[in-house]
Amino acid sequence: MRIFPVSLALACALLGACSGDAPAPAAAAAGQALRLHAEPWPLATDASAAQPDLVAAPDGSLLLSWLAPDAQGHQLRYARFSGGRWQPARQIARGDDWFVNWADTPHLRASADGALWAQWLRRSADAPYAYDVQLARSADGRQWSAAVTVHDDATATEHGFVSLWPEGADGMGIAWLDGRRTAGIGHGDGHGQGAMTLRSARFDAQLGKHDEQELDPMTCDCCQTGAHADASGVLLVYRGRDAGETRDIHLRRRTAAGWQPARRVHADDWVMPACPVNGPAVTAYAGNAWVAWYTAPQGEPLLHLAHSSDGGASFGAPRVPDRGTGVQGRVQVAADADGLWLAWLREEGRGQSLWLARYSPSLDRELGRLQVAILQGRGRGTGFPRLLADRGSARLVWTDVVAGKPLLRGAVVSPVPAASAP
Repeated sequence: MRIFPVSLALACALLGACSGDAPAPAAAAAGQALRLHAEPWPLATDASAAQPDLVAAPDGSLLLSWLAPDAQGHQLRYARFSGGRWQPARQIARGDDWFVNWADTPHLRASADGALWAQWLRRSADAPYAYDVQLARSADGRQWSAAVTVHDDATATEHGFVSLWPEGADGMGIAWLDGRRTAGIGHGDGHGQGAMTLRSARFDAQLGKHDEQELDPMTCDCCQTGAHADASGVLLVYRGRDAGETRDIHLRRRTAAGWQPARRVHADDWVMPACPVNGPAVTAYAGNAWVAWYTAPQGEPLLHLAHSSDGGASFGAPRVPDRGTGVQGRVQVAADADGLWLAWLREEGRGQSLWLARYSPSLDRELGRLQVAILQGRGRGTGFPRLLADRGSARLVWTDVVAGKPLLRGAVVSPVPAASAP
């Protein structure tokens, strides 16, 4: 793995990244205002670690969680980055009966009162996709509550692909894909009453559950969900599914009036007979919202990025930041006052690469683009990158696989105005 503190133009010159199946020529369009510069961000993780999550806490610190194997099973661990340094890593939980998967990963969040909430997956039976969502809370980040099972259907089916968001003064909202109706049906085969569903609930500081409800009776089986919450409400995105196997990105928006009806972010009309295991990402800032996702409606892999100027009530036609057989998707988005960051993965003959682009808030301009790293790992083992906006810069964490062992890498990417570039 290499990190490149160089501009797109220099990356093209050194690596040939502007030819063949590399990003679309629009990436190098004239008039870009920024040169993006990457520096390594050393992490406080275990020697072997994967499935990261990276989030901001209410006090401005950053929280990184990951899974680390041990002699009997796995540990879920985390570290806090504050004042420019990492605090010692701590264990959240461990188990020898967990479901550990490259795509369905644990999550860590902080509620408004600063308490930490962690979610992971525990096997419920011997079937390959029989597992439950576990949720635990810590008031101080040291002592953790006993875990509770988020759902109470007690079926030996798949429950996962979780999104978490702060709820009120001290609670946590949660959404997950729920397979209770698929019992006795092959994984991914369900239709109608045998389909995967989307459910949500909220938990209070005592881990009491409230307002559980079904949000969609038929969804794609194993694509990640994504959520963003702020004062205006909650945006929840996921890959939908219908009887004709159209698997476009759907959004549920919750306002003071409750959950609004589901609708497609864009009519890709992608008919796909199986789950692509490639879910959407969502973020919002100051009344704007953005959704990024992978799709392939005419057989060509595409990366789509759409903007909403009304907080997610409606979206314009999407941009296409990247396309072609090299596009893996696995997207992440983060926003600040100056615009949007978009991260995604590609895989070509030389291996996988991690890319980052910067856009104006309305997406009318791409301001800069950078190949952040070339990975040694290939295929699914590298999982999904994580991205945060932090004081004008972007922070990235991703999984690489070196000599058969997963490990985490990090980078800080900062914009340099073109006039200041050497």
